[in-house]
Amino acid sequence: MQNGDPAAGRPAVPAARPAELHERAMSGEPLPTGLRPEIGDSWERLRRQGLDPDRGRNARRIPTAELEHRRRDTRLDEVMPLLRSTLLDGDAGTPLVLAVSDAEGHLLWIDGGRPLLRSADALGFEQGARWSEDEVGTNGIGLTVRTGNPAQVHTAEHYLRSHHTWTCVAAPIRDPRTGRLSGVVDLSGPAHAGRPYLLQLTVTAARLAETELRARHLESLHRLRTVAVPLLARFGGPALVVDGAGWTAAAVGLPSVPRLNQPTEGWGTAAACWLPTLGECTVEPLAEGWLIRPVGRTDGPVAAGERAEQSEGARIRLDLRRGDRPELSVSGAVGSWSHTPTPRHAELLLLLAVRREGLSAAGLAEAVFGDAARTVTVRAEFSRLRRHLGGLLAHRPYRLADSAEVSVEGPADPYDLLPGSTAPAVRELRAALAAGTARLPGPAQPPASSAAS
Repeated sequence: MQNGDPAAGRPAVPAARPAELHERAMSGEPLPTGLRPEIGDSWERLRRQGLDPDRGRNARRIPTAELEHRRRDTRLDEVMPLLRSTLLDGDAGTPLVLAVSDAEGHLLWIDGGRPLLRSADALGFEQGARWSEDEVGTNGIGLTVRTGNPAQVHTAEHYLRSHHTWTCVAAPIRDPRTGRLSGVVDLSGPAHAGRPYLLQLTVTAARLAETELRARHLESLHRLRTVAVPLLARFGGPALVVDGAGWTAAAVGLPSVPRLNQPTEGWGTAAACWLPTLGECTVEPLAEGWLIRPVGRTDGPVAAGERAEQSEGARIRLDLRRGDRPELSVSGAVGSWSHTPTPRHAELLLLLAVRREGLSAAGLAEAVFGDAARTVTVRAEFSRLRRHLGGLLAHRPYRLADSAEVSVEGPADPYDLLPGSTAPAVRELRAALAAGTARLPGPAQPPASSAAS
């Protein structure tokens, strides 16, 4: 799954084996068995696109001014000293290149010894280049950008033959405010320089970077709180102050909800909006945040019975066009709002969208984990999901509300549908979409019942 590590703990594949598999696959044969699923999916995508394994495409490069802007915008410049000290200083005897990209695969920083940097430069591995799969084939950064998972690509697992003498490991760095991908940290070097522990080391460095970013976010919330507390003290009714990502800095007359779902169009697009836990609210801008006040309420959040009203005539849209940024939007008579689901929740919502009749806990466990016995995990995930969806979720069996209109927007390439998911039903759905035997549900259009069976 996207929260896991598909390569951790697996022994390195001997160099001769992936080379043999690569030659067979590039000759046009059906993908051979023996490939790791994430490598096989990547190769199949690129073969469908007609990417030449001997040439690739010219990697797009961004100008220096845009490079500097992206460095600041991702906030990864704040954690580069930590990444350098963790990944380079402690392993000086191993010839490695440290690279950090943004969420689209643009290489923002590259560090390492000069001889190795020259070798990397000959492959186009240089600052400003976009190291996506679509342009340079299967590689650690491109695979992580597409799937959101840590990745290891060893020798001939690279799609381009020119990369077969290299190995690379990569891990995602997520923005703690939104959970979305901020960038990727990567270690690359000659194939003989690979070490079994490098993937775990890279994942650990990424987690340390996220911890540093989280600490800085807490500092910014504290600064906002110093402004919010005296302001809220002047109000007689319930109110709260949130930052731009919806995280609560301070509240009065309301339980302190850690984070609010944003209106569909974002904060500040209207003077009033409807929020799932609060009902109708006014929204006013503050320095670095927003003042939220429920309209006409003095008794706390919206009650469960009132939340159920949102299912009547609701329109649920699951946007999966960007594999790393699933987005759930809900609109209806009571208002509209959006939410970024976790990778696991995105899987569950997709399966319920294509199976409107619903699935039992055992059926979902089989579809997601390949193990019908994992019903406790499924029930726990639905309990968490219900906090956001309330009356839009029904049970016995688990399903989206019958009265809601449900649509799913998928990517142009079926293999980019939740690309980090290894859930059996999702992989089957990708193959069915690619074969033209299934389709994603659109407005007022029920899906084929067999799509995710």
